[in-house]
Amino acid sequence: MKNYYRVVICLGVVFFLLLAAFIIYTGREDYSDEERGSAILTLSDIAGDSADNWTDLGALNSKDYDEEFVILGLENNLLYSSTGVTDADKVTLEEAIKRGYPYSYITKDSRVCGTVVVIYDGMREYRGLRYKMAAGLGIIGAVLIVAAVLYGQYVRKSIVTPFKNMQKFAGRVAEGNLDEPLMMEKNNMFGAFTESFDIMREELSESRKREIALQKKERELVASLSHDLKTPITGIKLTTELLKAKLEQADIGAGDEAVAEKLDNIYKKADQIDVLVSDLFSSTLDDLGEFKVNCCDEESKVLLDIVKKYDDRGLTVSSEIPEVIIHIDSKRMSQVIGNIISNSYKYADTRIDISYKIEQEFLEMKIRDHGPGVPEDELSLIANKFYRGKQWAESKEDGSGLGLYIAKMLMEKMNGEMLPESSGDGLTITLLIPIS
Repeated sequence: MKNYYRVVICLGVVFFLLLAAFIIYTGREDYSDEERGSAILTLSDIAGDSADNWTDLGALNSKDYDEEFVILGLENNLLYSSTGVTDADKVTLEEAIKRGYPYSYITKDSRVCGTVVVIYDGMREYRGLRYKMAAGLGIIGAVLIVAAVLYGQYVRKSIVTPFKNMQKFAGRVAEGNLDEPLMMEKNNMFGAFTESFDIMREELSESRKREIALQKKERELVASLSHDLKTPITGIKLTTELLKAKLEQADIGAGDEAVAEKLDNIYKKADQIDVLVSDLFSSTLDDLGEFKVNCCDEESKVLLDIVKKYDDRGLTVSSEIPEVIIHIDSKRMSQVIGNIISNSYKYADTRIDISYKIEQEFLEMKIRDHGPGVPEDELSLIANKFYRGKQWAESKEDGSGLGLYIAKMLMEKMNGEMLPESSGDGLTITLLIPIS
Protein backbone atom coordinates (compact mmCIF):
# COMPACT_ATOMS: atom_id res chain seq x y z
CA MET A 1 0.00 0.00 0.00
CA LYS A 2 2.93 2.37 0.50
CA ASN A 3 3.72 2.18 -3.21
CA TYR A 4 0.06 2.82 -4.02
CA TYR A 5 0.00 6.02 -1.96
CA ARG A 6 3.30 7.12 -3.50
CA VAL A 7 1.79 6.72 -6.99
CA VAL A 8 -1.33 8.68 -5.98
CA ILE A 9 0.77 11.52 -4.57
CA CYS A 10 2.99 11.62 -7.67
CA LEU A 11 -0.03 11.68 -10.00
CA GLY A 12 -1.62 14.46 -7.89
CA VAL A 13 1.57 16.55 -8.05
CA VAL A 14 1.85 16.05 -11.83
CA PHE A 15 -1.84 16.96 -12.33
CA PHE A 16 -1.59 20.21 -10.39
CA LEU A 17 1.69 21.13 -12.10
CA LEU A 18 -0.03 20.68 -15.47
CA LEU A 19 -2.97 22.74 -14.22
CA ALA A 20 -0.61 25.54 -13.15
CA ALA A 21 1.08 25.40 -16.57
CA PHE A 22 -2.35 25.65 -18.24
CA ILE A 23 -3.26 28.73 -16.17
CA ILE A 24 0.06 30.41 -16.96
CA TYR A 25 -0.05 29.58 -20.67
CA THR A 26 -3.66 30.68 -21.15
CA GLY A 27 -3.11 33.91 -19.18
CA ARG A 28 -1.73 35.79 -22.19
CA GLU A 29 -4.24 38.50 -23.25
CA ASP A 30 -4.09 38.52 -27.03
CA TYR A 31 -6.99 40.20 -28.84
CA SER A 32 -8.15 38.94 -32.21
CA ASP A 33 -7.96 41.22 -35.25
CA GLU A 34 -11.75 41.27 -35.50
CA GLU A 35 -12.19 42.35 -31.88
CA ARG A 36 -9.56 45.09 -32.21
CA GLY A 37 -11.06 46.35 -35.51
CA SER A 38 -14.51 46.66 -33.99
CA ALA A 39 -13.11 48.57 -31.00
CA ILE A 40 -11.22 50.99 -33.30
CA LEU A 41 -14.39 51.77 -35.35
CA THR A 42 -16.34 52.48 -32.20
CA LEU A 43 -13.42 54.61 -30.96
CA SER A 44 -13.60 56.77 -34.14
CA ASP A 45 -17.33 57.36 -33.66
CA ILE A 46 -16.82 58.34 -30.01
CA ALA A 47 -13.96 60.70 -30.92
CA GLY A 48 -16.07 62.40 -33.61
CA ASP A 49 -19.10 62.82 -31.37
CA SER A 50 -16.87 64.09 -28.53
CA ALA A 51 -15.40 66.79 -30.81
CA ASP A 52 -18.90 67.84 -31.91
CA ASN A 53 -20.11 68.03 -28.31
CA TRP A 54 -16.87 69.19 -26.66
CA THR A 55 -18.55 71.98 -24.81
CA ASP A 56 -21.26 69.67 -23.54
CA LEU A 57 -19.90 66.14 -23.17
CA GLY A 58 -23.00 65.16 -21.22
CA ALA A 59 -24.77 64.93 -24.55
CA LEU A 60 -22.88 61.68 -25.14
CA ASN A 61 -25.16 60.00 -22.62
CA SER A 62 -27.87 59.90 -25.25
CA LYS A 63 -25.60 57.90 -27.56
CA ASP A 64 -25.65 54.11 -27.55
CA TYR A 65 -22.14 52.82 -27.85
CA ASP A 66 -21.14 49.16 -27.53
CA GLU A 67 -18.02 50.00 -25.60
CA GLU A 68 -17.27 51.68 -22.30
CA PHE A 69 -14.92 54.65 -22.48
CA VAL A 70 -13.51 57.69 -20.74
CA ILE A 71 -12.46 61.10 -22.06
CA LEU A 72 -9.27 62.60 -20.66
CA GLY A 73 -8.03 66.16 -20.87
CA LEU A 74 -4.59 67.18 -21.93
CA GLU A 75 -3.37 66.89 -18.34
CA ASN A 76 -4.86 63.37 -17.90
CA ASN A 77 -7.76 64.88 -16.02
CA LEU A 78 -10.99 62.92 -16.27
CA LEU A 79 -13.61 64.89 -18.30
CA TYR A 80 -16.19 62.17 -18.96
CA SER A 81 -16.71 58.50 -18.09
CA SER A 82 -19.28 55.97 -19.17
CA THR A 83 -17.98 53.39 -16.67
CA GLY A 84 -18.49 55.19 -13.38
CA VAL A 85 -14.72 55.72 -12.95
CA THR A 86 -13.98 58.27 -10.22
CA ASP A 87 -11.09 60.66 -9.85
CA ALA A 88 -9.53 58.31 -7.29
CA ASP A 89 -9.13 55.39 -9.66
CA LYS A 90 -9.34 57.12 -13.04
CA VAL A 91 -7.63 55.66 -16.06
CA THR A 92 -4.62 57.61 -17.36
CA LEU A 93 -3.26 57.59 -20.90
CA GLU A 94 -0.06 55.86 -19.74
CA GLU A 95 -2.04 53.17 -18.00
CA ALA A 96 -4.24 52.69 -21.08
CA ILE A 97 -1.15 52.25 -23.24
CA LYS A 98 0.30 49.77 -20.74
CA ARG A 99 -2.91 47.71 -20.66
CA GLY A 100 -3.30 47.82 -24.44
CA TYR A 101 -6.61 49.72 -24.38
CA PRO A 102 -7.55 51.30 -27.74
CA TYR A 103 -7.36 55.14 -27.60
CA SER A 104 -7.63 58.14 -29.95
CA TYR A 105 -6.93 61.85 -29.74
CA ILE A 106 -9.87 64.30 -30.00
CA THR A 107 -9.17 67.17 -32.41
CA LYS A 108 -11.25 70.28 -32.69
CA ASP A 109 -10.35 72.99 -35.15
CA SER A 110 -7.16 71.08 -36.00
CA ARG A 111 -6.11 71.17 -32.38
CA VAL A 112 -5.82 68.25 -29.96
CA CYS A 113 -8.01 68.93 -26.99
CA GLY A 114 -8.32 65.50 -25.34
CA THR A 115 -8.10 61.72 -25.53
CA VAL A 116 -10.76 58.99 -25.78
CA VAL A 117 -9.80 55.68 -24.14
CA VAL A 118 -12.01 52.65 -24.70
CA ILE A 119 -12.15 50.59 -21.55
CA TYR A 120 -12.28 47.40 -23.55
CA ASP A 121 -11.13 44.07 -22.21
CA GLY A 122 -11.54 41.67 -25.08
CA MET A 123 -10.35 38.81 -22.83
CA ARG A 124 -12.92 39.31 -20.07
CA GLU A 125 -15.18 36.45 -21.07
CA TYR A 126 -12.21 34.32 -21.98
CA ARG A 127 -10.58 34.92 -18.59
CA GLY A 128 -13.81 34.12 -16.82
CA LEU A 129 -14.08 30.88 -18.75
CA ARG A 130 -10.41 30.13 -18.09
CA TYR A 131 -10.83 30.66 -14.36
CA LYS A 132 -13.91 28.45 -14.34
CA MET A 133 -12.09 25.73 -16.26
CA ALA A 134 -9.07 25.92 -13.95
CA ALA A 135 -11.29 25.83 -10.85
CA GLY A 136 -13.31 22.93 -12.29
CA LEU A 137 -10.21 20.96 -13.17
CA GLY A 138 -8.72 21.66 -9.72
CA ILE A 139 -11.89 20.47 -8.01
CA ILE A 140 -12.07 17.37 -10.21
CA GLY A 141 -8.40 16.61 -9.52
CA ALA A 142 -8.86 17.05 -5.77
CA VAL A 143 -11.97 14.85 -5.80
CA LEU A 144 -10.13 12.15 -7.76
CA ILE A 145 -7.17 12.24 -5.36
CA VAL A 146 -9.45 12.05 -2.31
CA ALA A 147 -11.38 9.21 -3.98
CA ALA A 148 -8.12 7.38 -4.72
CA VAL A 149 -6.98 7.80 -1.09
CA LEU A 150 -10.35 6.60 0.24
CA TYR A 151 -10.28 3.67 -2.17
CA GLY A 152 -6.77 2.86 -0.98
CA GLN A 153 -8.00 2.93 2.62
CA TYR A 154 -10.86 0.61 1.68
CA VAL A 155 -8.52 -1.80 -0.13
CA ARG A 156 -6.06 -1.71 2.80
CA LYS A 157 -8.76 -2.41 5.37
CA SER A 158 -10.80 -4.93 3.38
CA ILE A 159 -8.10 -6.78 1.43
CA VAL A 160 -4.50 -5.97 2.35
CA THR A 161 -4.79 -6.06 6.16
CA PRO A 162 -6.85 -9.32 6.26
CA PHE A 163 -4.43 -10.88 3.77
CA LYS A 164 -1.42 -9.85 5.90
CA ASN A 165 -3.17 -11.21 8.99
CA MET A 166 -3.66 -14.55 7.24
CA GLN A 167 -0.02 -14.47 6.13
CA LYS A 168 1.14 -13.87 9.71
CA PHE A 169 -1.27 -16.55 10.91
CA ALA A 170 0.20 -19.05 8.43
CA GLY A 171 3.68 -18.16 9.71
CA ARG A 172 2.62 -18.76 13.32
CA VAL A 173 1.07 -22.10 12.38
CA ALA A 174 4.28 -23.07 10.55
CA GLU A 175 6.24 -22.21 13.72
CA GLY A 176 3.91 -24.42 15.74
CA ASN A 177 1.97 -21.67 17.53
CA LEU A 178 -1.58 -23.03 17.42
CA ASP A 179 -2.99 -21.25 20.46
CA GLU A 180 -3.44 -17.75 19.01
CA PRO A 181 -6.69 -17.52 16.95
CA LEU A 182 -7.08 -15.63 13.68
CA MET A 183 -9.14 -12.52 14.43
CA MET A 184 -12.07 -11.88 12.08
CA GLU A 185 -13.02 -8.24 11.41
CA LYS A 186 -16.39 -6.94 10.28
CA ASN A 187 -16.92 -6.70 6.49
CA ASN A 188 -13.80 -8.78 5.92
CA MET A 189 -13.67 -9.79 2.25
CA PHE A 190 -11.84 -12.98 3.26
CA GLY A 191 -14.33 -13.83 5.98
CA ALA A 192 -15.03 -17.36 4.75
CA PHE A 193 -11.31 -18.10 4.30
CA THR A 194 -10.54 -16.59 7.71
CA GLU A 195 -13.10 -18.83 9.39
CA SER A 196 -11.80 -21.89 7.53
CA PHE A 197 -8.21 -21.07 8.50
CA ASP A 198 -9.18 -20.73 12.16
CA ILE A 199 -11.05 -24.03 12.04
CA MET A 200 -7.92 -25.59 10.53
CA ARG A 201 -5.88 -24.13 13.42
CA GLU A 202 -8.24 -25.63 15.99
CA GLU A 203 -8.11 -29.03 14.28
CA LEU A 204 -4.32 -28.93 14.13
CA SER A 205 -4.19 -27.93 17.78
CA GLU A 206 -6.44 -30.83 18.78
CA SER A 207 -4.44 -33.19 16.58
CA ARG A 208 -1.19 -32.06 18.22
CA LYS A 209 -2.69 -32.54 21.69
CA ARG A 210 -3.77 -36.06 20.73
CA GLU A 211 -0.32 -36.78 19.30
CA ILE A 212 1.43 -35.50 22.43
CA ALA A 213 -0.89 -37.53 24.65
CA LEU A 214 -0.25 -40.64 22.52
CA GLN A 215 3.52 -40.10 22.61
CA LYS A 216 3.36 -39.68 26.37
CA LYS A 217 1.42 -42.93 26.70
CA GLU A 218 3.95 -44.69 24.47
CA ARG A 219 6.87 -43.39 26.54
CA GLU A 220 5.10 -44.35 29.75
CA LEU A 221 4.55 -47.83 28.31
CA VAL A 222 8.23 -48.12 27.32
CA ALA A 223 9.31 -46.91 30.76
CA SER A 224 6.97 -49.38 32.44
CA LEU A 225 8.17 -52.28 30.30
CA SER A 226 11.82 -51.30 30.79
CA HIS A 227 11.31 -51.23 34.54
CA ASP A 228 9.44 -54.55 34.53
CA LEU A 229 12.13 -56.21 32.37
CA LYS A 230 14.86 -55.45 34.88
CA THR A 231 13.40 -57.90 37.41
CA PRO A 232 13.52 -61.03 35.19
CA ILE A 233 16.92 -59.99 33.79
CA THR A 234 18.28 -59.71 37.30
CA GLY A 235 16.76 -63.14 38.03
CA ILE A 236 18.48 -64.62 34.95
CA LYS A 237 21.84 -63.21 36.01
CA LEU A 238 21.48 -64.46 39.57
CA THR A 239 20.35 -67.89 38.42
CA THR A 240 23.28 -68.10 35.99
CA GLU A 241 25.73 -67.20 38.75
CA LEU A 242 24.13 -69.76 41.06
CA LEU A 243 24.30 -72.55 38.46
CA LYS A 244 27.92 -71.72 37.67
CA ALA A 245 28.81 -71.77 41.40
CA LYS A 246 27.11 -75.17 41.89
CA LEU A 247 28.86 -76.49 38.80
CA GLU A 248 32.22 -75.43 40.21
CA GLN A 249 31.39 -77.01 43.58
CA ALA A 250 30.28 -80.28 42.00
CA ASP A 251 33.53 -80.66 40.05
CA ILE A 252 31.89 -83.36 37.90
CA GLY A 253 34.47 -83.38 35.06
CA ALA A 254 35.95 -81.86 31.97
CA GLY A 255 32.64 -82.19 30.08
CA ASP A 256 31.19 -79.48 32.25
CA GLU A 257 33.52 -76.84 30.77
CA ALA A 258 31.15 -76.42 27.82
CA VAL A 259 28.26 -75.91 30.23
CA ALA A 260 30.25 -73.32 32.16
CA GLU A 261 31.03 -71.49 28.92
CA LYS A 262 27.35 -71.47 28.02
CA LEU A 263 26.50 -70.06 31.44
CA ASP A 264 29.09 -67.30 30.93
CA ASN A 265 27.53 -66.42 27.58
CA ILE A 266 24.07 -66.33 29.14
CA TYR A 267 25.33 -64.03 31.86
CA LYS A 268 27.05 -61.68 29.38
CA LYS A 269 23.97 -61.45 27.15
CA ALA A 270 21.75 -60.85 30.16
CA ASP A 271 24.17 -58.13 31.30
CA GLN A 272 24.04 -56.50 27.84
CA ILE A 273 20.25 -56.58 27.93
CA ASP A 274 20.37 -55.09 31.43
CA VAL A 275 22.51 -52.17 30.18
CA LEU A 276 20.27 -51.56 27.14
CA VAL A 277 17.10 -51.67 29.26
CA SER A 278 18.65 -49.27 31.80
CA ASP A 279 19.61 -46.81 29.04
CA LEU A 280 16.20 -47.06 27.42
CA PHE A 281 14.51 -46.53 30.78
CA SER A 282 16.67 -43.46 31.53
CA SER A 283 16.07 -42.00 28.04
CA THR A 284 12.31 -42.47 28.35
CA LEU A 285 12.22 -40.87 31.79
CA ASP A 286 14.17 -37.90 30.39
CA ASP A 287 11.63 -37.53 27.55
CA LEU A 288 8.80 -37.58 30.10
CA GLY A 289 10.59 -34.96 32.22
CA GLU A 290 10.63 -37.29 35.20
CA PHE A 291 14.31 -38.18 35.28
CA LYS A 292 15.64 -37.25 38.71
CA VAL A 293 19.23 -36.63 39.77
CA ASN A 294 19.98 -36.25 43.47
CA CYS A 295 23.47 -34.85 43.94
CA CYS A 296 25.37 -34.88 47.19
CA ASP A 297 28.97 -34.46 48.36
CA GLU A 298 31.18 -37.49 47.81
CA GLU A 299 34.91 -38.18 48.18
CA SER A 300 36.69 -38.31 44.85
CA LYS A 301 37.91 -41.88 45.53
CA VAL A 302 34.35 -43.08 44.85
CA LEU A 303 35.27 -42.77 41.17
CA LEU A 304 37.93 -45.47 41.61
CA ASP A 305 35.31 -47.83 43.05
CA ILE A 306 32.99 -47.15 40.11
CA VAL A 307 35.75 -47.84 37.56
CA LYS A 308 36.67 -51.08 39.36
CA LYS A 309 33.03 -52.16 39.35
CA TYR A 310 32.72 -51.92 35.55
CA ASP A 311 36.26 -53.03 34.65
CA ASP A 312 35.32 -56.68 34.22
CA ARG A 313 38.29 -57.28 31.86
CA GLY A 314 40.91 -55.62 34.03
CA LEU A 315 42.25 -53.43 31.21
CA THR A 316 41.91 -50.05 32.90
CA VAL A 317 44.98 -48.17 34.15
CA SER A 318 44.20 -45.29 36.51
CA SER A 319 46.52 -42.51 37.63
CA GLU A 320 46.50 -41.04 41.12
CA ILE A 321 43.30 -39.14 41.87
CA PRO A 322 43.37 -35.78 43.75
CA GLU A 323 41.62 -35.94 47.10
CA VAL A 324 38.71 -33.51 46.75
CA ILE A 325 35.00 -33.46 47.52
CA ILE A 326 32.86 -33.75 44.41
CA HIS A 327 29.14 -32.98 44.08
CA ILE A 328 27.54 -35.87 42.18
CA ASP A 329 24.81 -38.49 42.20
CA SER A 330 26.98 -41.60 42.65
CA LYS A 331 24.33 -43.87 41.12
CA ARG A 332 24.12 -41.73 37.98
CA MET A 333 27.89 -41.23 37.82
CA SER A 334 28.20 -45.03 37.94
CA GLN A 335 25.90 -45.19 34.93
CA VAL A 336 28.00 -42.58 33.08
CA ILE A 337 31.36 -44.29 33.65
CA GLY A 338 29.85 -47.73 33.05
CA ASN A 339 28.47 -46.69 29.64
CA ILE A 340 31.82 -45.16 28.58
CA ILE A 341 33.88 -48.17 29.63
CA SER A 342 31.35 -50.56 28.10
CA ASN A 343 31.49 -48.67 24.77
CA SER A 344 35.27 -48.69 24.82
CA TYR A 345 35.49 -52.46 25.42
CA LYS A 346 32.81 -53.08 22.80
CA TYR A 347 34.29 -51.07 19.93
CA ALA A 348 38.01 -50.59 20.78
CA ASP A 349 38.81 -53.62 23.00
CA THR A 350 42.13 -52.10 24.14
CA ARG A 351 43.74 -50.87 27.33
CA ILE A 352 41.91 -47.90 28.88
CA ASP A 353 43.97 -45.11 30.45
CA ILE A 354 42.21 -42.99 33.07
CA SER A 355 43.80 -39.79 34.38
CA TYR A 356 42.63 -37.10 36.82
CA LYS A 357 43.48 -33.46 37.45
CA ILE A 358 41.85 -30.39 38.95
CA GLU A 359 40.73 -27.82 36.35
CA GLN A 360 39.33 -24.67 38.03
CA GLU A 361 36.07 -25.72 39.76
CA PHE A 362 36.01 -29.17 38.14
CA LEU A 363 37.75 -32.48 38.62
CA GLU A 364 38.77 -33.48 35.10
CA MET A 365 38.55 -37.22 34.42
CA LYS A 366 39.94 -38.41 31.07
CA ILE A 367 39.00 -41.90 29.83
CA ARG A 368 41.10 -42.88 26.81
CA ASP A 369 41.21 -46.06 24.77
CA HIS A 370 43.69 -46.99 22.01
CA GLY A 371 41.28 -48.05 19.29
CA PRO A 372 40.68 -46.56 15.80
CA GLY A 373 38.98 -43.46 17.21
CA VAL A 374 36.09 -41.58 15.61
CA PRO A 375 36.17 -39.63 12.30
CA GLU A 376 36.26 -35.86 12.76
CA ASP A 377 32.92 -35.32 10.99
CA GLU A 378 31.18 -37.74 13.37
CA LEU A 379 32.75 -36.56 16.62
CA SER A 380 30.05 -33.97 17.38
CA LEU A 381 27.31 -36.53 16.68
CA ILE A 382 28.32 -39.50 18.80
CA ALA A 383 26.44 -38.19 21.85
CA ASN A 384 23.20 -37.76 19.89
CA LYS A 385 20.25 -39.96 20.69
CA PHE A 386 20.22 -43.29 18.78
CA TYR A 387 23.28 -42.25 16.75
CA ARG A 388 25.83 -44.87 15.83
CA GLY A 389 28.93 -44.04 13.85
CA LYS A 390 29.45 -45.58 10.43
CA GLN A 391 32.21 -47.94 11.53
CA TRP A 392 30.25 -48.91 14.64
CA ALA A 393 27.07 -49.52 12.62
CA GLU A 394 29.03 -51.78 10.25
CA SER A 395 30.60 -53.73 13.12
CA LYS A 396 29.16 -56.97 14.48
CA GLU A 397 28.60 -55.40 17.90
CA ASP A 398 25.03 -54.76 19.03
CA GLY A 399 24.13 -51.31 20.31
CA SER A 400 21.28 -48.85 20.68
CA GLY A 401 23.12 -45.53 20.27
CA LEU A 402 21.98 -44.47 23.75
CA GLY A 403 25.10 -45.03 25.88
CA LEU A 404 26.97 -41.76 25.25
CA TYR A 405 23.68 -39.84 24.95
CA ILE A 406 22.71 -40.97 28.45
CA ALA A 407 26.21 -40.18 29.74
CA LYS A 408 26.15 -36.65 28.35
CA MET A 409 22.60 -36.03 29.59
CA LEU A 410 23.48 -37.22 33.10
CA MET A 411 26.63 -35.08 33.27
CA GLU A 412 24.64 -31.99 32.31
CA LYS A 413 22.02 -32.76 34.95
CA MET A 414 24.85 -32.98 37.52
CA ASN A 415 26.13 -29.53 36.33
CA GLY A 416 29.10 -31.14 34.66
CA GLU A 417 30.08 -31.77 31.07
CA MET A 418 31.19 -34.56 28.76
CA LEU A 419 33.65 -33.70 25.96
CA PRO A 420 34.68 -36.26 23.29
CA GLU A 421 38.06 -35.99 21.53
CA SER A 422 39.55 -38.25 18.90
CA SER A 423 42.97 -38.79 17.37
CA GLY A 424 44.73 -41.48 15.43
CA ASP A 425 45.50 -43.18 18.74
CA GLY A 426 42.00 -43.71 20.09
CA LEU A 427 38.99 -41.92 21.53
CA THR A 428 39.17 -39.76 24.67
CA ILE A 429 36.10 -38.91 26.73
CA THR A 430 36.67 -36.06 29.19
CA LEU A 431 34.31 -35.74 32.15
CA LEU A 432 34.22 -32.38 33.96
CA ILE A 433 32.93 -33.28 37.44
CA PRO A 434 31.89 -30.34 39.66
CA ILE A 435 33.89 -29.88 42.86
CA SER A 436 31.84 -29.09 45.92
